Amino acid sequence: MSLQSTLRYLDPFRGRAARRRISEDERQTLRMINQKVAAKQSLNDLADFLFERTRELIPCDRIGLAFVDESGRRVVAHYARADYEPLLLTKGYVGDLGGCSLEHVIKSGEPRIIDDLEAHAHERPTSHASGLLVREGVRSSLTCPLVVEGRVVGFLFRDSCRKGAFDSHHVQLEMAISERLSQSVEKAWRIEQLTTANHAYLEMLAFVSHEIKNPIASLVTDTRLLADGYLGPLEPQQVDKMERVIAKGQYLLDLVQDYLDLARIDGGGLELSSREGVDVVEEIVAPSIDLVRPQIDQSGMRLQLDLPPGTIAAECDPALLRIVLVNLLGNAVKYGRPEGEIRLRVVRDPGRLEVSVWNEGPGFAPEDRGRLFQRFSRLRSSHGDNKRGTGVGLYSSWRIIQLHNGRIRARSEPGEWAEFAFELAQPLRPPRG
Repeated sequence: MSLQSTLRYLDPFRGRAARRRISEDERQTLRMINQKVAAKQSLNDLADFLFERTRELIPCDRIGLAFVDESGRRVVAHYARADYEPLLLTKGYVGDLGGCSLEHVIKSGEPRIIDDLEAHAHERPTSHASGLLVREGVRSSLTCPLVVEGRVVGFLFRDSCRKGAFDSHHVQLEMAISERLSQSVEKAWRIEQLTTANHAYLEMLAFVSHEIKNPIASLVTDTRLLADGYLGPLEPQQVDKMERVIAKGQYLLDLVQDYLDLARIDGGGLELSSREGVDVVEEIVAPSIDLVRPQIDQSGMRLQLDLPPGTIAAECDPALLRIVLVNLLGNAVKYGRPEGEIRLRVVRDPGRLEVSVWNEGPGFAPEDRGRLFQRFSRLRSSHGDNKRGTGVGLYSSWRIIQLHNGRIRARSEPGEWAEFAFELAQPLRPPRG
């Protein structure tokens, strides 16, 4: 079955005269929704009401709400409820809009019907969300945009475990429901976002101030006193070693400042200082390995390098890419198997630069992949030994790669390995408008 036969977009204003009239029972339900909205019910209460009271009008086994994030490039799941278990696509899941069929819904404001989700997922193997829904048992889907002042701010998803469950009358009813919900749920979503972000920023800043910055600053100061001979003369070899410690400590202080500037990153204040002819090995790979080498050695892990012969030149911002690579290597050590293997691979083709970090270890479950690059997201280890961290490293890496107009991805074989990779077009593509 072709994709065209499984995916439909319906113009809500076309063929209005031929529509089936809304029944009195249906109007009564719509009036009840208006009352709930006027009473300023919470977002979850409104969604629960939809699931419990509108299934007689529109068939569904599952309802979901999702919103377009502040970048306009991703959709974030906020609510999911079904009459079956388990749910795999749950609150907090994040998916990229680029190349997704939801892009057309955003541009046109037209509802989307997928009559056969299995066929749709087969035709679009990169649609991770569709794959999760198929695993849940969903077989058809109706998606209506939530529109506020002419812009799509989110989506109301209604899913069925039966193929071809939705028709044009269902679309008419769902659009009427979404019109009543849009402004209310958008305000509730924004307020919740601001509250959550403010709390998370405060936690992150306190963690950085008390747990990282002060001890490292003290370490650098004490080491500088030793290197300068204030506590007695040192051999040249000892001074050299001290200088290396100071350089690494200073790098960590700089990195702490980057975390403190995370709000600036989200506010669009991060600037790309790219240049042509960057020596990828000398300016990015080697310094990154040097910084992570002590952790690698301490864990007894083996680092394997797969680098093209000769000089690898690329257009990029080497300082920012060092932050990304140190984060990926550090995570490989932190979450990898002790005494296991790490593989760092660089590919330089005429039109692209790709850097990947692979490690033996527990990896992550497929349903967790959508959470990996979220701000402050920390996944629970499959071994139950939660690792401490700010939860901003992969998010910052994602933002840096986005700044390069590239892409970053993750894949895993749970219980065996995990791999993170980023890819940049060469030369860099111009910024997206």
